[in-house]
Amino acid sequence: MLPWLQNYIQQETHCVIGLMSGTSLDGIDAALCEVAGSGDTLRAQLRGFLSVPFAPDVRERIQSACQNGGVEDAARLNVELGELFAAAALQLMAQHDLSRADVHLIGSHGQTICHLPDERATLQIGEPAIIVERSGITTVADFRPRDMACGGQGAPLVPYADWCLLRRADTHRVVQNIGGIGNCTLLPAGCALDEVRAWDTGPGNMVMDECARGLTNGERAFDQDGEMAARGPVDEAWLAQLMEHPFFARRPPKSTGREDFGCTYTSMFVEEGRRRGLSAEGIVATATALTAQSIAHSLRAFGASIFDAARARNIELIVGGGGAFNPMLRRMLQERLANGFTAGDNTHQIPITVLTHEDCGLRSDAKEALAFAMLAHETIMGAANNVPGATGASRRVVLGKIIPGG
Repeated sequence: MLPWLQNYIQQETHCVIGLMSGTSLDGIDAALCEVAGSGDTLRAQLRGFLSVPFAPDVRERIQSACQNGGVEDAARLNVELGELFAAAALQLMAQHDLSRADVHLIGSHGQTICHLPDERATLQIGEPAIIVERSGITTVADFRPRDMACGGQGAPLVPYADWCLLRRADTHRVVQNIGGIGNCTLLPAGCALDEVRAWDTGPGNMVMDECARGLTNGERAFDQDGEMAARGPVDEAWLAQLMEHPFFARRPPKSTGREDFGCTYTSMFVEEGRRRGLSAEGIVATATALTAQSIAHSLRAFGASIFDAARARNIELIVGGGGAFNPMLRRMLQERLANGFTAGDNTHQIPITVLTHEDCGLRSDAKEALAFAMLAHETIMGAANNVPGATGASRRVVLGKIIPGG
């Protein structure tokens, strides 16, 4: 066994940094975590967090690479983002007065610029070798391809952390992340890992943000506190048509991204809203309702049968990600789930309580970076860290590629 690996495994607790940049392209999230255990004993606590926004030109170039970038664009961005991810990790360490010897591991999701799950193809950039060279710290990255090689979608990956952190013996839980894309994790009361189910529900903040940005000529990067949506009526007839998108009818496991709901989709969305005579506020309100409706539809259509009233008689919906801070979106979601679920036995109605990650002792903005710290730890421990019930993979495997540090 390599000395650095033996040294890591022998420690009881580990200082791990998780790095994440999502489909919203806001910037890099860096979470400083204390991690212990493995498998069903894995636990993690957040010790520090920072978010480093992308400069506008970097964001534009990432967005362009997602839409129609060439190989050279991706190669240059891979190097540039590697430097930015490394800088975020070093900035977090400096804030907490940590030396390189104090941090045992970095887990980096990178930045997804292409995700084609039906073709078993995905690409995350942010070169991990650069992270290692700048930090001297062993880094685990490129988590998706191994799952896809086993027939999975390569996403969502966070359900493993959801199961470790949020499962309860006496309560059914749905963990609904609303980042650029929405994704849910279903945790039946007292569930084993093979009972966990998860999938992407559709657009999260992505369509809302792009609408707000485009309709205000860049004055707003997103709809702060849902203010625009609160002033505009939802076009319910149009919303019903929007819900006919084929992604919403597909059965899980399923994942999506900018290929389905990115700039091309949003441009057509705004154009159609204007054709219908809607104000900017009405367009953003309907985009917000689309996120809420797609989540509610997905949970009812594909999730209700998973919950057994004999195991628990209530469901907690725990909302995280940037969407958790949008009160208008939360209200729309609450309204659409007010009647609860019909339990798997079709004889009981199970009420739903909507909570946030903060209600459960977690930070919504730090959750995904924390998850990748946990996933990286499990990779080093040699523990299978995908969830076939989430991705559709044929078996459990160890995700990620390891670049040893100095």
